[in-house]
Formats: sequence, C-alpha cells, structure tokens
Amino acid sequence: MSLVAAAVCPHPPLLVPEVAGAAAGELDTLRAACDTAVGRLLAADPEALLLVGAGPSTTRYSTADHGTLRPYGVDRQVRLWKVNCSGGPRLPLSLTIGAWLVGRHDVDLPRFAHAVAADTPPGECARLGAELVAATGARTALLVLGDGSACRGRQAPGYDDPRAPAYDERVAAALADADPDALLALDPGLSAELKVAGRAPWQALAGAARAAGGAWRGDLLAHAAPYGVAYLVATWERP
Repeated sequence: MSLVAAAVCPHPPLLVPEVAGAAAGELDTLRAACDTAVGRLLAADPEALLLVGAGPSTTRYSTADHGTLRPYGVDRQVRLWKVNCSGGPRLPLSLTIGAWLVGRHDVDLPRFAHAVAADTPPGECARLGAELVAATGARTALLVLGDGSACRGRQAPGYDDPRAPAYDERVAAALADADPDALLALDPGLSAELKVAGRAPWQALAGAARAAGGAWRGDLLAHAAPYGVAYLVATWERP
C-alpha cells in the first residue's frame, strides 16, 4: 500500500467558471481551496493520481474516458488523462469535476478514476478504497469527490432538514482530524435522507487510509453551504 496523500473536494458544476457565468465569483474561495488541496496532493510527489467519486454504479473508468459539461449549459469535454479512440463520455459529474480540478494544474501523472454507487455499504466502501490504492502499484495520491448534505435551508435542493448542520459538522470534524473511524460511522440511511453525495466516497477514503496504516494529519480548508449544499475541502497528509 502506497497512499502518500489524500484530498477531499466537492463537485458542484458551478465550480467551473464558464458554468457559473456571472455568479462565478461567488465560489472563488471554494475554488481556491480546491486548488490548494490538489496542489498539496502533487507536492507529496505521487507517481499516480486516483480519483474516487459518487456515481450511478460502482465502476472503473478508462484513462481515456471523459466527462461533459453539456448538461450544465457549456459544450465542453473534460478528459481524465489520455486521448484515444477507446475513451468515451462516461465520467459521472463527480469525476468530471475532479478531472477538471486536476486539469487546472500543470501535471501529466497517470490518472485513474473509479465511481462508488451511492448505496454501497460502509464496509464495502472501505474494502474498495483499500483495493483501489493497492492496485495502482505506485505512490498514489487520492482525490475524493463528494458533497455534504443538500438540506441546508428552504432554498436547498432537498429543502430544509434540521439534522443537516449536525451531520455536516460531524463530517467536517472527521476530515479535520483525519479520522477514518468517524467517516465509516456515517449512517447510509441518514446520509440518503439528507441527499449526501459524498458518504460512499468518503468511506472509501477511510478504507484506503486505514489500510495504508500510520499516522495522518488532517486540514480542513473549507466548509460552507452557499446554495443549501454543504461543500467541504480537506487534505490528509503524513505528519
């Protein structure tokens, strides 16, 4: 196991300035935090990048696959890494935004991507995270894409739920403390009720970190809910 660093970022399409349009400035702080998180991954001198995010099914993608921003009003493809005829427009939103975040940096490391189905049980998420990092056979940096609750206020996609702030605070504390056990304790049922997109990917992170062993130092770079959805950015690094 050679996990050298990990980062957590959200995946709203509005992170992409062309999608946000005139509102792009509203997420400048969040965008900068994501850039910092990805920069720290690269500073750990990895030999490969692994992107893990939520998707409709648990799926491994080709290094030549790409995502599209067309459903969000911008006719633009976002490639994961390579360009060849074997790839296709297969990446879900989480991995599309993850690939876009990596693409903002001048790096040509091998990139791999894997989606985790939203209803995957915690134990399976943990096993998947450990297996994915081990399978790269290289010093690997892990970029985890996931949003928090979508029930923060009456204008939120999931309307208002009084349980949402406490849930997001638990996630924020677990990320800040680099606490795999706290992430694995997140309840799938409650997470689904709060429309949390990040629960399964976060638990894959927990499994990867726990399997890698040793100590981790967490740093929470951002925690906000500007549109009724909790967006968290964090890094896990070796002390």
